[in-house]
Amino acid sequence: MPETLPAEGLLAASWLLIALPLAGAAVLLLGGRRTDRWGHLLGTATAVASFVLAVLCTLQLADLDGRSVSVDLFTFISAGSLDVRAGLLYDPLSAAFVLLITGVGSLIHIYSIGYMAHDPGRRRFFAYLNLFVAAMLLLVLGNSFVALYVGWEGVGLASYLLIAFWYTRPAAATAAKKAFIMNRVGDVGLALAIFLMFSQLGTTSYADVFGQVGTLAGGTVTALGLLLLLGACGKSGQFPLQAWLPDAMEGPTPVSALIHAATMVTAGVYLIARSSPIYDETATARTVVLSVGAITLLIGAIAGCAYDDIKKVLAYSTVSQIGYMFLAVGLGPVGYVAGLAHLYAHGFFKAGLFLGAGSVMHAMDDQVDMRRFGGLWKKMPITFATFSLGYVALIGLIPFSGYWTKDAIIEATFDRGDVWGWLLGGTAVLGAGLTAFYMTRLMLMTFFGRPRWTDGVHPHESPWVMTVPMIVLAVGSVAAGFLLVVAFPLSDWMQPVFGEPTEAEHVIAPLTFGIGITVVALLGVLLAWLFVGRREVPVTAPVRVSPVTRAARHALYADTVNESLFMRPGQWLTRALVFFDNRGVDGAVNGMAAALGGSSSRLGRTQTGFVRTYALGMLGGAVLVAGALLAVTTG
Repeated sequence: MPETLPAEGLLAASWLLIALPLAGAAVLLLGGRRTDRWGHLLGTATAVASFVLAVLCTLQLADLDGRSVSVDLFTFISAGSLDVRAGLLYDPLSAAFVLLITGVGSLIHIYSIGYMAHDPGRRRFFAYLNLFVAAMLLLVLGNSFVALYVGWEGVGLASYLLIAFWYTRPAAATAAKKAFIMNRVGDVGLALAIFLMFSQLGTTSYADVFGQVGTLAGGTVTALGLLLLLGACGKSGQFPLQAWLPDAMEGPTPVSALIHAATMVTAGVYLIARSSPIYDETATARTVVLSVGAITLLIGAIAGCAYDDIKKVLAYSTVSQIGYMFLAVGLGPVGYVAGLAHLYAHGFFKAGLFLGAGSVMHAMDDQVDMRRFGGLWKKMPITFATFSLGYVALIGLIPFSGYWTKDAIIEATFDRGDVWGWLLGGTAVLGAGLTAFYMTRLMLMTFFGRPRWTDGVHPHESPWVMTVPMIVLAVGSVAAGFLLVVAFPLSDWMQPVFGEPTEAEHVIAPLTFGIGITVVALLGVLLAWLFVGRREVPVTAPVRVSPVTRAARHALYADTVNESLFMRPGQWLTRALVFFDNRGVDGAVNGMAAALGGSSSRLGRTQTGFVRTYALGMLGGAVLVAGALLAVTTG
C-alpha cells in the first residue's frame, strides 16, 4: 500500500466532490416544479464545479509525488467490534476515475440540455444525473469496502431511475426492473465478500484488509476474489450477468452514454483493480476473471454483428470492451494499468459514439433502426466527423486510442507465453476483428448508401449545445490512447498503487504484433464492406438467416438461458411455497380455528339457562366422581 498522508488544502475538502452533485439532486427533487426553468442549469453547474475541483485536487496530489491522501469524516457504523469510519481515499487510482466521471459526466450534462430540451421531465432527469454522479464518486473515493458498497447501491438506484425515466413505456419499465434485479444478484456477492472480510479480519478498510490479506488461508482469499468478481460482473454487465446492459438502452441516450462510458460499467473494473492485493494472492480467482473477460468480449462482439438498433450495437460493443478490461486486470500486475488505460480511452470514444447516436436519433425523429438511415454524412457533417473519430478509435487503427490501449491488452495476454495465454489472446484477436466488422457495418448503414428515411423525416445537424461535447470527446478519442501510453505513461502515475512497472518479455515482436492486429482490423472492415457496403440494404431485416445470425440476434440466447435456469425455477418455487403456505400453514391454522369454533358452538348449545338442567349436570358429575372413588378404593 502507498504511504497515506492526512489531507491538507483542497484535498481536505475533497468531500465537496460528492456533496456538490448530491446537493444539486436534492434541490431539484425537493424543489419540484419551481425549479423547472433553471433546474438543468443547476444540475450542469454542479457537475462542472465537481470537475474543476477534481482537477485542482489531482494537481495538488501530483505535487505529493503520487502518494495517497486520507480524509477522515465521521463515524459511520459503531456496533460492538465493528467500527466503520466514513472517509475518503484520494490516490492516483481514485483521482483518475474522479477525473473521468466528472469530466465526461459534465459533457453529458451539457449535451442533455439540448437533447432533453422539450421533455417535460427535464428537471427530474438532471436530478437523477446528479444523483448518479454523486453515487459513483462515493464509490471510487470511499476508503473502505463499506463506503464503496454504499456508493455501489446508490449507483444501482440511480441507474434504475434513469433507465425507467420514461416509465410510461412498458419496455423502459421492464428494462429498469431487469437491470435492478440482475444487479442485486451481483450485489449479494459483494455483500458476502464484505461479511467474510469482517469475520476473518475484523475490518473493512482498504488499508487494513490489504495489509492482512497475506495472513488468510488460500481458500478464503479465493472465496473473497470470486465473491468480489460476482459483484463486478453485475455492475459491469459481464458473463453471466450481461443481459441487462443492452436492454438499458430504453433510457434516454445521455443515460446510455453515462452508464456505458464513464460510470456504472466501469465500477466492476475499478473494484477488481482496487482489490489487486487480494487477487495477487489467488491465481484461481485471477483465472476466473480472465475466463469471464474472454467469454464476455466474444459474446458482445458476436451479438453486435447482428443487431439493427444503433444503440444496441453500441451497447454490445460496451459489453465486449469491458470484457477486454476484465481480461487485462485478470492478468495481474502486468495487466492492471493496461486495463485501466483502455477504460479511460473507452470513456472518451464510447461516450462520443453514444452522443453521436443520440444526435442521429434527434435528427431522425427518435428512430434507432439503422435500416431506416443511410446517407446521413451529407446532412450531419459534424456528427459524422465526430462519430467517425470514435469509430476508428474503437476498432484500433493507428494512431487512434484503441491502437494503444486495446492492442496492449491483447499483447499482454499473448506474453503469458503458455497455451492458456495463446487461447485467450486468440479470442481477443477474434474479438478485435469482429469489432471492426460490426462498427464498419454500423457506419455504412447509418451514414453511407442511399437514404432509406421514412416519410416525414428531415435529417438535420444538432444544435451547438449537443455538438460541442461531441467534438471535445472526439478530440479525446484521438489523443487519449497516445497520451496515456506514450506521452504521459499511466503506469508512472499508478506506480504508488500497483508498484514499479515491469517490462514483459514479448512472445511476438511489438512491430510484428502491431501490423498483425491492424491487418485483422482491416479484414473486419473489408468484410463489412463486402457484406453491407456493396449491397443494397433492405429496409426490413431478412427472415431467412443462418443459425449463427439467428443466435446473434438473440444475444446467444442469454435471456433464454437465464429464464430457463433461474427465472422459471424461481417462479415454480414461489408458486410451490405459496401453495404450501395457503394449503399447509394457513390450512392448519384455519382448520384449528374452525375446529375450536365448532366445538365452542356445540358446547354453547348445552347452556340452556334452566336450573334443572344445571342441577342434573351437577348430579351426574357427583355420581361420576363417587364411582371413580369407589373403583379406586375397591381396587
